[in-house]
Amino acid sequence: MTRTFPERIRKIEISGIRKIFESAGPGSINLGLGQPDFDTPQHIKEAAIAAIQEGKTGYTTNNGIPELREAISRKFKTENDLTYSPDQIIITAGASEALHIVMQAMLSEGDRVLCADPGFVSYAALAEMAGGRAVGVPLDNNLRIDVERAKALMDGATIFVLNSPGNPTGAVESKESIRAIVEYAADAHVTVVSDEVYEHFIYGKRHWSAAQFGDDVITINATSKTYAMTGWRLGYLAAPAEIVSQCIKVHQYCQACATSISQYAAVAAYTGPQGEVAKMRDEYRARRDLLCAALKKLGFAFPVPEGAFYAFVPMKPALAERIIASGVVIVPGAAFGRNAPEYARLSYATSRENLNRALEKIARAME
Repeated sequence: MTRTFPERIRKIEISGIRKIFESAGPGSINLGLGQPDFDTPQHIKEAAIAAIQEGKTGYTTNNGIPELREAISRKFKTENDLTYSPDQIIITAGASEALHIVMQAMLSEGDRVLCADPGFVSYAALAEMAGGRAVGVPLDNNLRIDVERAKALMDGATIFVLNSPGNPTGAVESKESIRAIVEYAADAHVTVVSDEVYEHFIYGKRHWSAAQFGDDVITINATSKTYAMTGWRLGYLAAPAEIVSQCIKVHQYCQACATSISQYAAVAAYTGPQGEVAKMRDEYRARRDLLCAALKKLGFAFPVPEGAFYAFVPMKPALAERIIASGVVIVPGAAFGRNAPEYARLSYATSRENLNRALEKIARAME
């Protein structure tokens, strides 16, 4: 039987990150997947166990349990200087679902979505699944958004996706750049979607939330990276009420609600002790320093990442293939857009021992 599938789906490639990860051989050292190697903090796990034992295993309201939305509302105020009421927050199955429902709710056929190129793999794919047209925004030599070129692309667009700290680059956008993008977007009637999932993993700089500089901003975040909860699939979006009223429709029919157990665990994450987050940040910084110093000794030249847990390194595709064949999982730059075919992303969300072993293999692959 011959089936015909929609063009908007057929033209989308499987994620290059997952493709590399799932094809890795046994014993490979994984520098490919953006997954913390830390365990979820104990008090969060205990909150989940308690929720199960108390029978909190049914559906929740579509937008999420009130106590979690209230906790996130307080988090926005104290950490980000943002005022979002609990009714302006939707709890989702990870930041991925939040991005999906925003694209579905906001885009009409052919609408332009601006996102960094190179940038995270989901932005362009989700935009095109929703009938939009993804347009790459170039980066400068420091792997940050080229603000003037971004402005030149803005008129007539519908959404500008901002990601700081950035994946795959590890770049942290300055206050001045974020303000300029948000203010220009407002003048051009473009909604900024700000993906802030790496906000707590910044080394020596400060995180600025885009919504500090304008009202037409959708803020997306998750517990996944901050609390080492990738598998719990718990994220959220916060937005003006008129946007939330449309996003909740998509969420209601594709997901109904985020997992109840994960929601109760997330309450503990946001209201409990935060010391483990700082410990993870400090360890990531040490790993970054180890990896980047060794790569520079091997002759690679690249900006040292200021946030997240990735190094984006200039690298010929043939060398990347040899490194992968040697048993080190890295992601070729082509997975992140059209503008970085001669780069590769290396994640340092793994132990220092694994990083040292990987670096030895990389050095041998270069011989």
